[in-house]
Amino acid sequence: MGYAHPEALVSTEWVAQHRNDPGLRLIEVDVDTTAYDSGHLSGAVGWNWQSQLNDRVRRDIPDKKAFAALLSEAGVTPKTTVILYGDNNNWFAAFAFWLLQLYGHTNAKLMDGGRAKWVAEGRPLVTERTSVRATVYPVPTKLNGSLRAKRPDVEKALKAKKTVLVDVRSKPEFVGEIIAPPGMTETAQRAGHIPGAKNIPWSQAVAPDGSFKPFEELQQLYKGAKAIDGGNEIIAYCRIGERSSHTWFALKYLLGVKKVRNYDGSWTEWGNLVGAPIAKGAE
Repeated sequence: MGYAHPEALVSTEWVAQHRNDPGLRLIEVDVDTTAYDSGHLSGAVGWNWQSQLNDRVRRDIPDKKAFAALLSEAGVTPKTTVILYGDNNNWFAAFAFWLLQLYGHTNAKLMDGGRAKWVAEGRPLVTERTSVRATVYPVPTKLNGSLRAKRPDVEKALKAKKTVLVDVRSKPEFVGEIIAPPGMTETAQRAGHIPGAKNIPWSQAVAPDGSFKPFEELQQLYKGAKAIDGGNEIIAYCRIGERSSHTWFALKYLLGVKKVRNYDGSWTEWGNLVGAPIAKGAE
């Protein structure tokens, strides 16, 4: 069986053939914010997740005006097809995809396998920055809140016990052995996980080449953990919302789960909250 929404993914081969098509914009978003300058796909614009996909004062996603400015600078119009890719199996590319959906730019796709798969196939990279003609992207009038979970939503889910919380971090993070992966500076004061959460690391959803596993394997992964049994709503979280965006994408667009939200506050919020319950050890 194929993915529920195969149109949300494109292959590296498709990108190689279509990257110069009119009405298409390639955008690279990496965990390593220096990666774009070291080499990127010809025609790709680079987004910095630290300075452009986050409001560092409010610790929040960009507001509507900042979002419109970001797309304007990238030469994107409401009719532009945005193709996103990046390092670390598309962690922040998936976050950018989620952000686009929040603000209503639904014409977006992920390049399956991301930057690593492109390089592994011997495809070319360039170092010169892409020059684009800026547009005037309209400021969105609303935000699709059904795709995003905030702290009160998680607190409500804990009380009602009808929402499945999926912690997509590594097992050492989940059980409380470490607070964050080595080298990561965004952290919390406490280690552990939200009580009742199921630990399904994001990495279990990808093949060795970084592309998403087939539908049947993904379905077995999440059904085996009883994350998608019974049609309950799912809230995915990680540390800062990028790995959980990857899982959110897999659940919503590849498996077709109707009610799934990304809790982008994730552990850097929950692990710092005064009085918020946490658990340690296995589920």
